[in-house]
Amino acid sequence: MTHQVHAFEPPERFVAGTVGPPGERTFFLQARGGGRLVSVALEKVQVSLLAEKLEELLTEAQRRFGVQLPEAAVSVGDNDPLDTPVDEEFRVGTLGLAFDVDTATVVIEAIAASEAEAEVELGGDEEADDEEDDDEEPDEDLDRLRVRLTPEATREFIERARRVVNAGRPPCPLCGQPLDPAGHLCPRHNGYHR
Repeated sequence: MTHQVHAFEPPERFVAGTVGPPGERTFFLQARGGGRLVSVALEKVQVSLLAEKLEELLTEAQRRFGVQLPEAAVSVGDNDPLDTPVDEEFRVGTLGLAFDVDTATVVIEAIAASEAEAEVELGGDEEADDEEDDDEEPDEDLDRLRVRLTPEATREFIERARRVVNAGRPPCPLCGQPLDPAGHLCPRHNGYHR
């Protein structure tokens, strides 16, 4: 099976977004450029973590390499929905981040979940057969999406990713779990609806 590297260096647009109503949202990273559109699915926590780690990466780049960072975006930025059609290329298993000092750009790599990860996630066999040799590089035979962003574009991505993550269901003031429109069974209320 051949693996595909979807490289956008740089993309015309790279955003985190969702499809579906709150509570049933599917999260995506989407890159557009050169007449191509690639969407990869991932978990909400991965989007949140990506924004957090990118922020740390920018701060570290500034500290270590004197990279000039843009101010936090005052403008609203890109709030448009994802480009359609949103066809899931693959589900993300691993996210990799790097800072390229030579070009002063941030490199984000979203690597597909391996079949073993996908099986566990889908509640399949917990015992994945380890037939492959452990000598080969992990992830080498997996599809990936690689994006190269300027610090400005990275900052815009972070701002939008945070808005997307926070745009879901409001948290319960007591337990912090997401509230459904009909309320929820709050552990703080001993299982009674609020």
